[in-house]
Amino acid sequence: MDLASNLTTRAKQYSIGQVFGFTDVPDSITALGCDSNDGPVPEKSNTYGFRREFLRELLEFLREPSGDGFYVVGPTGSGKSSGVTETLARLNWPCQEVTAHGRLEFDDLVGQFKLVSVAPGEPPVMQFVYGVLANAMKHGHVLLINEVDYVDPAENGGFNDIIEGKSLTITANGGEIIRPHPMFRIIFTANSNGCGDTTGLHRGVLAQNIAFLDRCRMTHVAYMDAQEEDKLLASKVPNMPQKLRVKLIEVANAIRKQFLGESGTGEDGKLAVTMSTRTLFRWAKLAMDFRQHPTPLKYSMEMSLTLRADVSDALAIEKIASGILGEQWNPTNT
Repeated sequence: MDLASNLTTRAKQYSIGQVFGFTDVPDSITALGCDSNDGPVPEKSNTYGFRREFLRELLEFLREPSGDGFYVVGPTGSGKSSGVTETLARLNWPCQEVTAHGRLEFDDLVGQFKLVSVAPGEPPVMQFVYGVLANAMKHGHVLLINEVDYVDPAENGGFNDIIEGKSLTITANGGEIIRPHPMFRIIFTANSNGCGDTTGLHRGVLAQNIAFLDRCRMTHVAYMDAQEEDKLLASKVPNMPQKLRVKLIEVANAIRKQFLGESGTGEDGKLAVTMSTRTLFRWAKLAMDFRQHPTPLKYSMEMSLTLRADVSDALAIEKIASGILGEQWNPTNT
């Protein structure tokens, strides 16, 4: 990859074993990243646990996108966005991140004229302000669009040529042409695979145009396995006993199976809410914060999940938790 010295972001090779903490990977195996720069590099968490399959696919995309976007699909709270940003943080790769919504328009990402004061106290003047897409293309950043399936498919059609590596023409700014920096990449995350919400659980999700989806390589991020989640939970809530952590993870996975319709019991069907990894962390933290409460696990579960569920789902979740946790769930009744 030929990068001119005057470009904002310059390429650099990083040892995968060293930057991602894999002791079994030789230092000679490297990943493409960026040299030091002043761009918006995501902050990293030193306790983050990487999943190798997803990391392998993401690193290959970053190395050579070949005219593709990278579309990451998975259930809510499974670690789609964090998997991307934690990777970029270790590769020193700047990222322009935005969470989409139903009223987001493609032009919002390109930029628009605004009244801007050049210096404090000076009268504002009309000036074109570049959006996240234009800035990412100009400076060699990753553009990360979260919840992309909330966007009108006609608006997402604006990405088609950009994904393929073509220039961006800003007609509102006198037809300015922005040619993509060699380090520019586009990554999308979503709860659906672009075919719409087939479960009824993700309101607002829209089916996307096949021309847009055809320009993306896809990967799926599921919830962590129990060992990975236990390691991460231990780092987040270190004062929780290991045996209790294991029980909480067992409850979380039982709830997830009901949410995904994979319980195999044939009794309760799907739940309309789930216990994502972030909700599990919240439950564990609050349980330790309120451990003097008569029923700390039940009390913290309410704040973390069941108070936002309907009555039948809340009862089903409490039944799952009670069956796994036993007297720890409701010690006042033992």
